[in-house]
Amino acid sequence: MSNTDFYIRRLHSICGVAPIGVFLLEHIFSFSTVLAGPEVFDATVAHLASIPLPVLLTLETVFIFIPLLFHGIYGAYIALQAKNNIAQYGYSRNWQFYLQRMSAWYTFAFLIWHVGYLRIYIKAMGNGEIGYALLHTYLSNPVVFVLYAIGVLAAIYHFTNGLFTFCITWGIAVGPRAQSMVNKAAWALCILLSVVGLVALSAYVA
Repeated sequence: MSNTDFYIRRLHSICGVAPIGVFLLEHIFSFSTVLAGPEVFDATVAHLASIPLPVLLTLETVFIFIPLLFHGIYGAYIALQAKNNIAQYGYSRNWQFYLQRMSAWYTFAFLIWHVGYLRIYIKAMGNGEIGYALLHTYLSNPVVFVLYAIGVLAAIYHFTNGLFTFCITWGIAVGPRAQSMVNKAAWALCILLSVVGLVALSAYVA
């Protein structure tokens, strides 16, 4: 591996944690405010919408779109070069490696759909207002609900397992014992966020 590849891979790794991972956590938090009631979620959406458009577009472009684009494109390059050997070696790390790649593909497609519908078709093209009423109707479609549930789980797994690999890549978790502890912590976070995400998703159709 050349020095260029070495640094690009580390930049790819850190982009998945910050700012993309931070944005995911914020998204889960905002999405989950529906658990306190539809009016609380609508107030959260209104608060985000009150940010001046030039400021919002600048923040989204610099801290979300560009890092996400880089992480996605380079991640696709890595995934296409990866050699998955789960059929021969069914160890848990190999399965995590495989699921990291598969969750990346699904999350990428899910984000295109999610952003394309809510941010472009609904908001930018003026076909409605993003709020509880719209999401209630949208997610009441069983097919949409299931695809969204898979998307939420895929994004959360990709992030939390990415935290684990980030700690290895950056030398934070050195040695089998430290890596095992970080892996367990990442799985615990994955389960916690997944439960919160699925419960919140269900609240939109309750």
